[in-house]
This record gives sequence, structure tokens and C-alpha cells, in this order.
Amino acid sequence: MTAASQPHPANARPADPPPPLLPRRQRGRRIVAATLVAVGLAAAAAFWVQYGRHQVSTENAYVEGNVVQVTSQVGGVVTAILADNTDLVESGKTLVELNGVDAQLALSAAQAQLARTVRQVRGQFAAAGQDRANVELRSVDLARAQEDLERRSALSASGAISGEELIHARQAVRTARASLAMASEQLKRNQALVERTSVDSHPEVQAAAAQVRNASIALSRTRIPAPTGGVVTKRSVQVGQRVSAGVPLMSVVPLDHLWVTANLKESQLRDVRLGQPVTLTTDLYGDRVVYHGRVVGQDAGTGSAFALLPAQNATGNWIKVVQRVPVRIALTAAEVAANPLQIGLSMQVTIDTRGRNGKRLVAGDAASENYRTTVFADELARADELVRSIVAANL
Repeated sequence: MTAASQPHPANARPADPPPPLLPRRQRGRRIVAATLVAVGLAAAAAFWVQYGRHQVSTENAYVEGNVVQVTSQVGGVVTAILADNTDLVESGKTLVELNGVDAQLALSAAQAQLARTVRQVRGQFAAAGQDRANVELRSVDLARAQEDLERRSALSASGAISGEELIHARQAVRTARASLAMASEQLKRNQALVERTSVDSHPEVQAAAAQVRNASIALSRTRIPAPTGGVVTKRSVQVGQRVSAGVPLMSVVPLDHLWVTANLKESQLRDVRLGQPVTLTTDLYGDRVVYHGRVVGQDAGTGSAFALLPAQNATGNWIKVVQRVPVRIALTAAEVAANPLQIGLSMQVTIDTRGRNGKRLVAGDAASENYRTTVFADELARADELVRSIVAANL
């Protein structure tokens, strides 16, 4: 019996049929998809080599700004509150008014004292002039007495007058000389009060003028202005409340001067330099609004180093935690004006680290931020003008 005619065993399985050939169209699609995947991977790798490896990104970034406290420089009872939370105020606008009755009375008393002092000093100048005239008068009396003595001395030698009359002439000379000395000392005393000075520069007038200035400035400080323009927030003062000097009443946030603080990991700071360009987005506007800025500085330490309770790592169960360093990023003012931001908003930050010519930490020749208010600059000028008017009215 041949092998072909032998019967199959009972448990034998028939051979699997060959897989059907894929249609030509389906095979082409798979080839195209594989090609596209390969091209995409190659493009992603090229993008990472060209750009991605030169970028540092984080979502641990927040908008920050100046929160300017409004405080009173004098104590008093609040009589008016002229701004509330969310109000936009200009620099110098009065925000709170205090009861100024006591300050007004003190100013009136100081003004009266200054006027009285000016008149008294005028009297001192007049007295000095009178003393000079008195000295001249006593000098004339002494000269006349000396002439009389000389004539009588000559007549006494010839016996024309008695000795008693000669004695009287000598006493008259001594009296005139003493009167001249007394008038001279009186002149010196009054002259010492007014010499090398004028009425408005006299020490007594200056002391009274200082009291007027103090009272005038104290009265002006019962009206508390906004030290800068911005949005009012954190108002805590109430009408009728008695406030003390230095107690915060409210705050003003200037939203036209904001920056972003990005908290980068230690491993991300290697290539970060001052001046590098930054792109930022926020959840408030989404990806449709992109802000541009630049790195302007890094903090002097990590966030944990300046925490209220810094970490104590000198323990046996130490676990390494990646630290973060605050990096300050300046924003473009025009972009912030077009799409306003608020303090505390979260930001997505991407730093382009290709340019590494800047300093890593601190630029020694970089200009520092300067903040200044001119709201209180004219306080003394107004007081000086009041003093000049009082002095001029009493001269």
C-alpha cells in the first residue's frame, strides 16, 4: 500500500489554509500610515534637536504685583470713605477723611502765635533803633558836660567862680558818662536780639513758623490720598472707626505694573540667563492670547529657604526634594494693557534658552526697579506759603 493510499489517523487535523492576500488598496494605506508615522517621529526629533532642548517650561508660575498699603500718618476718627474694593482710583485721590477739628484748632492757635511773634520781633527792631538814638543823645550830653567843666576849670583858676560850682560841673560829667555807658549796654542787649537777621529770619519767628508748618501738615494729613493709581482692594476701615497712625486702612494695586514669578526646578536653571525671551499663556484667555516677556532676575534662594518654617535637613530620615527657585519675568506693557491680568493668576511659561550671553544670577550693571510717589511732595510747600502770608500780613 502506498503512502498516499494510507488512511489518516483519527486525531489528525487538516492543514490551515494559507492567509488570504490583502487587497492592494489596504496594503497601500498601511504603507502610507507607516511612512507618515516615521516622518512625524523624524520631524518631532528634529524639532526637539533644533528647539525643544533649548526650552524650559513650567506651569508653576503666577502673576505678581505691588500691593500698596494705604495708612494714616495721624490718628483720628474716620468721617468719610471715598473709595471701595474694585474701584479704580488715580494717584493723589482722597480715599479716607478723618475728623480735622482738633487739627484746625491747633493750626489757628499756631497762626495767632506766629502773628504775635512777628509783631514782637518788630518791636525788638524798633527798640534797637531807639537805643541807638539814646546813645547818640547821651554822647551829646557828655560832650556838653565836658565843655562846661573845661570852662569852669579855667575860670576857677582866676577865682571867677566858686569851688562848689566846679565840683558840680565835675559831677555832671560823671553823670553824663554813666548815662552814656548805661545807654550803650542797653543798645548791646537789644542789638544782640536782632543783629545779622531780619523779621522773617528771626529765630523766634522761625520757631513760631515751625509750629504753623506742623499744624498745617497735620491738618492736611486728615485727608488720606492714594499713594499710587490702581484698583482698591482689602478695605478694612469703617466710618466712625478711630484709627491710629500706621494702621493699614486699605490697599491699592497698580495693575499697569505686573510681572510673573516662575518657580523653576533646580535642574531647569542650568541654561537660564538674564534677558532670555519668554512666552506666556494663562487659563484666563487660553492659548489665543500669548504674552511675551524676558527674564530679569532670579531670587537669592529657593522658596523653601525663605519659608516661614524653613526645612531642617539635618535629620536621619532625610529625603531629597527637588527645590524650586523663583525667577522674575518682566511682561510687555502694551500686551498687558490690551489683555489685563490680575495678581495671583496662574501662567504657563516657556523660556527660550538658546541665547546664553547674559548673566545667570545677577547683572551688576543692571538698573534696579525704583518706586516713588509724589503725592506728599507739596505738603511742606503749602505750609511754607501759609507762613509767608502770615508774616507778610504782620510786617
